[in-house]
Amino acid sequence: MNPTGRNEKQHRAILQDIARRAMTDRELLPDFSPEALAQLGGIHAPAEAKGETVRDLTGLLWASIDNDDSRDLDQLTVAEVLPGDKVRILVAVADVDAIVKKGSALDDQARHNTTSVYTAALIFPMLPEKLSTDLTSLNFNADRLSVVVDMVAGPDGSVLDSGIYRARVRNRAKLAYSSVGAWLEGKGPMPDAAAAVPALDANLRAQDRAAQNLRSLRHVQGALSLETIKAKPIFEGDELRDFKVEARNRATDLIEDFMIAANGITARYLTSRKFPSLRRVVREPKRWDRIVELAGDRKFSLPAHPDPKALDAFLQKEKASDPLRFPDLSLAVIKLLGAGEYMAELPGDTAPGHFGLAVKDYGHSTAPNRRYPDLITQRLLKAALAGGSWPYRKDELDALASHCTEEEDAADKVERQVDKSAEALLLESRINEQFDALVTGASEKGTWVRLLPLPVEGKLVQGSAGLDIGDRLRVQLISVDVERGFIDFKRVGPSKRLSPSSPAAGNRSTPKR
Repeated sequence: MNPTGRNEKQHRAILQDIARRAMTDRELLPDFSPEALAQLGGIHAPAEAKGETVRDLTGLLWASIDNDDSRDLDQLTVAEVLPGDKVRILVAVADVDAIVKKGSALDDQARHNTTSVYTAALIFPMLPEKLSTDLTSLNFNADRLSVVVDMVAGPDGSVLDSGIYRARVRNRAKLAYSSVGAWLEGKGPMPDAAAAVPALDANLRAQDRAAQNLRSLRHVQGALSLETIKAKPIFEGDELRDFKVEARNRATDLIEDFMIAANGITARYLTSRKFPSLRRVVREPKRWDRIVELAGDRKFSLPAHPDPKALDAFLQKEKASDPLRFPDLSLAVIKLLGAGEYMAELPGDTAPGHFGLAVKDYGHSTAPNRRYPDLITQRLLKAALAGGSWPYRKDELDALASHCTEEEDAADKVERQVDKSAEALLLESRINEQFDALVTGASEKGTWVRLLPLPVEGKLVQGSAGLDIGDRLRVQLISVDVERGFIDFKRVGPSKRLSPSSPAAGNRSTPKR
């Protein structure tokens, strides 16, 4: 037993119970329906192309790069170096629609939750694992149907040409962000899975160069340089022992840059074919005045009206001058930018675009095993490729856009609630300790702070007067409630300055894509 009297062997079970209750409380389905399971029971093999035009690209050096423990593989990538320092980039996306048909029981289930929900102790997949980690997953050494986004990128990062088509592909190497990133950055050896495939090393380096060019151009156009903390719970058996911060690296950048480019191409392709699309938009921030104030506190002048290029110049300056504390500033800016939303767009309409990515055309399309908007987009793409009619009416897409926005928000709240319960488990024995903290939320509902030495957020229940997002302070932990995920602090003074040897140093990453 630990000092609080809780049996540590029960940690995982406690968090799993909390997760299931949180799903139900948010009206998300924690289990698959009998109808969905019955349909699943009749599926025994991956989909095959029957009389359809599908290219055979199984001979290319396709590889997946994802989290170390990912089993639902949605994308593969490969590159071809062209004359003039141009690079042809292919992104293969799992053809989930080939098995999960619109209006089926499995589709109804996926449409309800709209996303996989990843909690600290339990994953609630959007689709059963028999599909998402096997029959519709782009697994190692398995032939699978896919929708391929084919683009040519110039040395300046511009997309010079693009196309979309269906193809059969084969994953030659299942790779992980951590090891590929370390290798690309010269901090580790080439992963064994990559070394086993002749010429894959040169292909991955070509992909890396192309991705960096794409990223550089987006930042010239005003994409924001943001980094936040993403912590993963670490269990030893069933005991929660720690949170490990997942670091950003060149491999995560590579996939992020390719996915952003692919999502833009799919949106523009649908418009060119007179098809509607489902866009992911982030509007201009309503609290720009507070962002201006944060910049002013750091001797940087931003214009009175939202300007992503000016904001990114400020962010890059702060990242260069104070990399240790930059994620704290990023978190404050992200909160002030506001949440994204889905929006249906007809050909000829003008959706707001994505403020943070500095892209006008952006539709989620690259993760149909785990995001329902991507499955919707895949059906639209396949219908456009086949010269068919729209699979969704405009009013259907409008309703689905609102529903996906709402359910994604609900899923995020479930994940945060379980994360907070896990954090509370770790802090149970540290009542009355003091920490440096950052204000991450301030509204009529309350003020929230994140600890700087630990990736933990809680509510400031005493001493919140006059504080706003981005302010620093010293807090004392006064109580935790594991079941409800509550962590309460009181303000005890100004923040002490962190030294480079602080436990927070170097523990930085970016949000999941």
